[in-house]
Amino acid sequence: VDLSKMAFMTSADVEIGGISCGLARGGYTGEDGFEVSVDSTQAPELMKLLLDQDGVEPCGLGARDSLRLEAGMCLYGNDLDENTTPVEGSLLWVIGKRRREEGGFLGFDKIAEQIKNKPSRKRVGLMIDGPPARAHVELFDENQDTVRGEITSGTFSPCLKKPIAMGYVEKGLTKSGTKLFAKVRNKMVPATVVKMPFVPNKYYKI
Repeated sequence: VDLSKMAFMTSADVEIGGISCGLARGGYTGEDGFEVSVDSTQAPELMKLLLDQDGVEPCGLGARDSLRLEAGMCLYGNDLDENTTPVEGSLLWVIGKRRREEGGFLGFDKIAEQIKNKPSRKRVGLMIDGPPARAHVELFDENQDTVRGEITSGTFSPCLKKPIAMGYVEKGLTKSGTKLFAKVRNKMVPATVVKMPFVPNKYYKI
């Protein structure tokens, strides 16, 4: 397959070293990459074939998690759950304009109300000025006396060389530049609301 003609979010059936694979240009990282599907019986052979290539090294979930967070991508169970709406999660883009206007799907009434009146909370990106703030860390207002939200994902960004996080804050505190405090190990650490993604994506588009 000619990879130069394979754009982001497309897929193809290919052979890699004689092994039949499903190849998709995408992934949960924000980088230009590929996801490979292969029969489980041939996975070890394919893994060895790939690792034998110059510059290829294995990596684990920690690397993937830092990449997806730098890209501003949600992790279900952390940043999203069955009680979170697309409006609260800053994911309204997944609902097409026609569907927003016509409705006809489960949850439409709630979503339409939140679009009109804004939700009581919303997912935002945060730059942390101190040690990394992890999931369930409370967020306080500038007076440091009232809880205004909670971090759902946080890590040290290898690309930015500083701690980043995402979480939910109350309506009125979602604007970029808003100053908050994260309570990390019983200490108040400055946190600033910022736009996501933290690192621009590198998807391959034609």
